Amino acid sequence: MIPRKFEPVLNGLVLSGIMSLLVSGVATLHAAQPGAASLSVWASSWLTGWFVAFPSVLLAAPFTRSIVRRMVG
Repeated sequence: MIPRKFEPVLNGLVLSGIMSLLVSGVATLHAAQPGAASLSVWASSWLTGWFVAFPSVLLAAPFTRSIVRRMVG
């Protein structure tokens, strides 16, 4: 079991993985014809995007939390 103190980092890892998978898939399908080659392009794009998305999520999360707190309370 992973200790609770790592919850924010694990949340960012999972969230950025799912979001970058979806965004890169949509962008790949939009830019290329569907097919076997598109899957390898998608996988490559996803991994590249995830390497950018994960640290971005970790850096942006405190800022976005403070904005949301001001908006709701």
